[in-house]
Amino acid sequence: MKNLSVTLPSCALLIVSACTNTGAPNSDFEVSPQMSFFVTSVSLGDGANLGGLAGADAHCETLASGVGQGGKEWRAYLSTTGEEGVDARDRIGDGPWFNAAGELIAADLAELHGDNNITGETAINEMGGGVPGRETENGLRAFHDMFTGTQSDGTAMTSEEDTTCSNWTSNDEGSVLLGHHNREGGGYDATSWVNAHASGGCSDESMATGLGLFYCFAAE
Repeated sequence: MKNLSVTLPSCALLIVSACTNTGAPNSDFEVSPQMSFFVTSVSLGDGANLGGLAGADAHCETLASGVGQGGKEWRAYLSTTGEEGVDARDRIGDGPWFNAAGELIAADLAELHGDNNITGETAINEMGGGVPGRETENGLRAFHDMFTGTQSDGTAMTSEEDTTCSNWTSNDEGSVLLGHHNREGGGYDATSWVNAHASGGCSDESMATGLGLFYCFAAE
């Protein structure tokens, strides 16, 4: 299978204020056939209401198919809670995982939740672009918050507190655990790609440094 050249979407698909710097690749970027990890390039547009895990997985599949990488079992890196809750780490296979440029992210689950290669440069979207940012008075501000609902070891929280915005079905009440794709910023564990801090709510407006994006993995 040959690598696929992609055409980037317009900034109309993103929050307007984030389009100052999209971190986009050049137009002849070639998606690696090894791609098995990416950050979603666009959100579903309804805060943390992703249509549950099924809706999030379908979003991963749609984006991957758009760059010729469908046919893999794409899963969103998200946990759910409750009696039928699932851990994000149990949804994504055993690895290894590579980004759209063919760079190794992690060889297996242990490395993924340990000393992995997820950084602001390697956590790119399915088209090879970086997570959008915007210029502020203090320099470039990254929208680095990624939906996970997950603890640092890849498991869901077991407390009664809502950490998944009602298992990815709410854009109103609740909260969600967020990771930082660039391993920087504020929060109780700013360097965590999985669990840096909680959101202020479940709506788009409550995601001050987030665009409603999340991680997708090929579970095969």
